Amino acid sequence: MKRNKPWPALAAAIALLALAACAGDAPARQAVARNAVARQAVARNAAARNAGEVIVSPTGIALAWIPAGTFVVGSPESEIGRSANEVPQRQATISEGFWMGVHPVTQAQWQAVMGGNPSHFQGNPAPGEAQERRPVERISWYDALVFANRLSIMEGLSPAYSIGGSTNPDDWGDVPTSRNPVWDAVTVVEDSDGYRLPTETQWERAARAGTATAFSNGAEDWTNRAALEAIGWFDFNSGGMTREAGTKQANPWGLHDIHGNVEEWVWDWLDPPQAQAAPAGEPPAAFRVVRGGSWLDPAQFARSAYRVGSAPFIRFANLGLRLARP
Repeated sequence: MKRNKPWPALAAAIALLALAACAGDAPARQAVARNAVARQAVARNAAARNAGEVIVSPTGIALAWIPAGTFVVGSPESEIGRSANEVPQRQATISEGFWMGVHPVTQAQWQAVMGGNPSHFQGNPAPGEAQERRPVERISWYDALVFANRLSIMEGLSPAYSIGGSTNPDDWGDVPTSRNPVWDAVTVVEDSDGYRLPTETQWERAARAGTATAFSNGAEDWTNRAALEAIGWFDFNSGGMTREAGTKQANPWGLHDIHGNVEEWVWDWLDPPQAQAAPAGEPPAAFRVVRGGSWLDPAQFARSAYRVGSAPFIRFANLGLRLARP
């Protein structure tokens, strides 16, 4: 997901302005100046935002601000329950802040955009919980691309994903139910402002929310149920089903259900770790990354560093999504 950085962009604008001045092109000078001012304003606005600041979109999607910064991804050798693909620990930098869904996409939000509800859990919610606010599940990675672009179009944003040269899901054909090289070749439209799946690095930045512990509330031991009861739905407390989104304690940056309830698709291929795509010239990996753990899983699989993958056409009753936006 490439975005123009404000200072290089400003330098380029100044250079173009100088060229335009030499050429005596007043309209060009004015256009370049306006562009430079706009980019400066965007940079100032991003810098002024506070981590966890919340906005609500026209269709009711609550989004929290995740600030730019450098942090450590992966798990230390001392972390209980760590997996081999969480190493080595290394620094990662998020160069631009972004918006992240306050909770996973709900069944009501999915149905409002897609016109249907694929979820396994469509009835008998836990007492006192709202059925329509349970996370949507049984959606594939391919399904997530369609939803993101349709929601962007609905809200008047520029869609993030392009398949076969089109950002209109109506042009993509039926959602594949097996590996599809055309859909696997999806690209992110540069400078689009629409919804998309977070990259794996963005997801971990948002999940950790400035912490370096196994869980964002400071807990280190996934077997300590008392420490985890307040922050998520896992195999030991979910009752064997999804639960209403947002009913557990949020992380320090205001994200609910980042640990447990439903696993969440992210943009990346599982290998190489933390990359945004397979290396140039190499065939793509078999799996897209899944993060966060679920109602079905032990809390070990909901640690901030835990990563696993699924084929992009797979639909499971514990697998949903959370959206991001520039």
